[in-house]
Amino acid sequence: MNTRCCAMAWLMVASSCALAADTAGLTSPAPTGMWLITFGIAFLIAEATMPNYGLIGLGGIVMFVIGALILTNAELPVPLMIGLGLLSALLLIFLLIRALKTRPRHAVSGDAGLLGSVAPVLAVQAGDTCHGWVHLQGERWQVSSAKPLQIGQRVQVMARKGLMLEVAATDAVSVGE
Repeated sequence: MNTRCCAMAWLMVASSCALAADTAGLTSPAPTGMWLITFGIAFLIAEATMPNYGLIGLGGIVMFVIGALILTNAELPVPLMIGLGLLSALLLIFLLIRALKTRPRHAVSGDAGLLGSVAPVLAVQAGDTCHGWVHLQGERWQVSSAKPLQIGQRVQVMARKGLMLEVAATDAVSVGE
C-alpha cells in the first residue's frame, strides 16, 4: 500500500477522533483550536517528510489559521497568531523551493549520458584508422568514425550501437547535430 496514502489516512483518523473527543462534552472552543493548531503543525512536519509538493502543508496552514481563529476567544494575542501563521507559510514556501530544486536533472548514465560526451582517442586499430578506442566514464569503449582517427584526437560521441560508439572529431561536429 502506498505510504503517503496510509499516512494521510492515519492523520485524518487521528484528527477526526481527537476533534470528536474534544467537542463531546465541552462548551469551550479552546481545545478544538488547540487540536487544530497541533494537527496543523503535524501536517507541516509531514510535508517535510513526504514528496508531495505542498498539498499537506497547505492543509496544515489552513488548520493552523482556523485553530488560531478559534483561540481568539481564549484571548491569545492576535499578533502572536498572525506571526505563527506567517512562520508556517514561510516554512511551507521553503519546503516547496527545496522540493522543486530536487526535480530531475540531466542524465548522467546510460545512453543519454554517453551521447555528446567528449574523450581523447587512446588507440587506433592497426590497418583501419577509422576504428579505435577511447576511455569514457571509467570504461574503455571501441569507437568508429567516418573519418580516420589519430591518437590523442578529441572525439564526441554521436550514437551507440551495441558496444561500439560512433564518434566524430570535435572540430568536425557542427552545433546543430
